Amino acid sequence: MPLPARLSLITLGTRDHARMRAFYMALGWPVGYDIDGDMTSFLIGGVVLSLWPIELLAAEAAAGVQPSPGWSGVTLACNCDARDDVDGAYAAAIAAGATPVADPLDREWGGRSGYFADPDGNRWEVAWAPGMEFDVRGSVTKFGES
Repeated sequence: MPLPARLSLITLGTRDHARMRAFYMALGWPVGYDIDGDMTSFLIGGVVLSLWPIELLAAEAAAGVQPSPGWSGVTLACNCDARDDVDGAYAAAIAAGATPVADPLDREWGGRSGYFADPDGNRWEVAWAPGMEFDVRGSVTKFGES
């Protein structure tokens, strides 16, 4: 059987789990599971975002590797339905406690986006991309030629 072409769950290793949990709840995202303060998950548009203390995640996924304190090179994205939604969504993230990284602006690829960091420094892009469409849950149903 081949690996299914899907993304089901993203786990962020947290350095301060309570702070990260509070931040994502301040965005208004409903908690799916919250297990003994060790794991908190949110269902976001058909994908689960899970928060788990970094030392517990490292024991499973990166035994013997020291977590980097800086940006990992991975950026998560929340795409909006319309260009005009980007600035308001970006402002809501900042109001919830995000750190501004790059204010929203029109991009050379035809969309609009800005970047913020969550309390542990994970980078998020808030964007609108021409041609991206969503279902009622917020799952991507069309992007580019697909």
